[in-house]
Amino acid sequence: MESTGGTSAPPPADAEVHRRLVYGDESALAEVYAAYGGLVRRVAVRVTRSPAAAEDVAQEVFAHLWSRPYTFDASRGSLRTWLSVLAHRRAVDWVRGEARHRKDAGADDSALQAIPDAGPGPDETVVDRERSLLLHTALAELPQPQREVVHLAYFAGRTYRQAAVELGIPEGTAKTRLRSALRSLAETLADPPDAALERGA
Repeated sequence: MESTGGTSAPPPADAEVHRRLVYGDESALAEVYAAYGGLVRRVAVRVTRSPAAAEDVAQEVFAHLWSRPYTFDASRGSLRTWLSVLAHRRAVDWVRGEARHRKDAGADDSALQAIPDAGPGPDETVVDRERSLLLHTALAELPQPQREVVHLAYFAGRTYRQAAVELGIPEGTAKTRLRSALRSLAETLADPPDAALERGA
């Protein structure tokens, strides 16, 4: 993915672009990259102090958004903020990895302690119990092949390529199953049952 220059395109509407990403619309990813690619690289450069590392971080961030669009929740914050946080986390991971590689050359753990904490912030706390229950119900209703890919991708931290290897299926099949599962989950969570009616209000 290549930068189109120093200027950024107008940011797309978060909810709409997220819907398109969930449905596998590649043009949506291109729009997000055009709008926020420069921001992601700037965040990464501030942490890594390396333009080359920042490019790698940017590729990881947008690959993550493409392969796991459901991890972004437009109702909990802006896409700009979410991408910035993810870029910071990946950049911190890169710095920590570099620090570990240098430990055998005399570096001590104080370097690791000085790196900013990449833990989740207030906008990334676990979803509330009701939404979590709805999500797990929706997951349980997925066909078994889709549920297996979702489990590996979201609960075991695998990419769809890694999931394909573990399941012994082609990468294209894993990607298709993941996209189909994400569409089903997005539709279920976008139109949940009326809680008030269920309570008899």
